[in-house]
Amino acid sequence: MIRRAGEHALLVETGSLDVSHRLDALLRAHRPPGVAEIVPGPETVLVSAPGADPSRLLPELTRLLGTAAAHGGQGLPGAPAVTVPVVYDGADLREVADLTGLSPTEVVERHTGRELVVGWLGFAPGFAYLTGLDPALHVPRLATPRTSVPAGSVAVAGPYSAVYPSASPGGWRLLGRSPMTVWDVAADPPALLTPGTRVRFEAVTAS
Repeated sequence: MIRRAGEHALLVETGSLDVSHRLDALLRAHRPPGVAEIVPGPETVLVSAPGADPSRLLPELTRLLGTAAAHGGQGLPGAPAVTVPVVYDGADLREVADLTGLSPTEVVERHTGRELVVGWLGFAPGFAYLTGLDPALHVPRLATPRTSVPAGSVAVAGPYSAVYPSASPGGWRLLGRSPMTVWDVAADPPALLTPGTRVRFEAVTAS
């Protein structure tokens, strides 16, 4: 379903994260005239198009949604992969181990042992929600969020993991820190971890 969203945008309801990723990729590869911004979500894609002709944009979005849905179970071919180095010395590593019944070493092994996928960006510029986290590491957020979490902090909360792109308040549990820059306003795009990107964490020693 496609709905109006404000004066110049359309909200495409995709029904799944995989279809959202495919539609996002199709729109970026074949951007309709007048489309200024494309914002994928868990089950939606918001298309901001202040310069578009609605009578032409709606049929094009409908066609692209059909294409994305038809291939929704096949993943994103050619999606980029990023290895994120992590020093696992986070303030909450021991507590995550206690909550999960694992040792700190086992927490690290679980966190580095599978490939995650960027679902969508939110909360702060460049903040990527990484899906596919090992279920053993699903832990609740902190009862009281920290007033400041350093940029590069690698954390988990619920079914997600993330790398904090900049210093900000946060209630996710910190496993470690990465020297990798995931948000750079001078880069194009500024976010290193974009929706659909495959991510694998790699344990490294502090330099």
